[in-house]
Amino acid sequence: MGVFGWLRGLFGAKPQAVSRPEPHRIASVAERSAEARGLFWSALGPASDRILSSAPAGSLWPGGHEAYRLIHRGSAILLATDGLSDPFDDSATANGFEIELFVEGPGEGAPAQVAGDGWMLEVLRRVAAIVAEEQGILRPLERHGPIPLELTNVSSSAAIAARLPAHFLTADDVLGVMIGGPEPDFDTQIEDMPLSPVRAVPVVLLTAAELGEIRAGDSDTRDAVIARLKATGVGHCSDLQRESIV
Repeated sequence: MGVFGWLRGLFGAKPQAVSRPEPHRIASVAERSAEARGLFWSALGPASDRILSSAPAGSLWPGGHEAYRLIHRGSAILLATDGLSDPFDDSATANGFEIELFVEGPGEGAPAQVAGDGWMLEVLRRVAAIVAEEQGILRPLERHGPIPLELTNVSSSAAIAARLPAHFLTADDVLGVMIGGPEPDFDTQIEDMPLSPVRAVPVVLLTAAELGEIRAGDSDTRDAVIARLKATGVGHCSDLQRESIV
């Protein structure tokens, strides 16, 4: 019996149960990863806690689910994947594919639910699906630089077909995007990820003419298109109202 229990017994008081504080629960690696991503995006602007989509993705996404977040960045809207950097399981030694993808464009005053259901989310979903099928693209990005990608049969998507001007779509019904360039105007390293470094990677729309030039050229042609996007002020933003730079 402890000292205080002995005193209570001596003076006839009934011993009282001592409440012990619950031990601090150690967050899982997946929870710590999600927290670090949340802090990264919220530093750019007000970030919605609402997951825009959480459709099952089988085993393609590292954590087994597909999710997206919405960030208001000044007058712009940014949509980002939320889970490509989840660990595969509790024994993982790396943060999934070690990237998250994002698309940024003019907000146009659209409410979150409209923006989340529009062309930006559809484009991001398609690119993320390809990245997941390839089990990540970080190594090719590091080795070869930005990757041009062709999204086929885009007219079948009502969200894309209803919004994209004709000069973004090729005659063979393809929408071109550039993964990884131009670089955005903010640091792309997501800090404090628990297992390995993670990079935020932009997905940038290309016009049909820009894609055509890249198709007909080589890596130097690609770099020239990226340089002109930067020089003209387009940068990493996907503005549907912009003119082609070629």
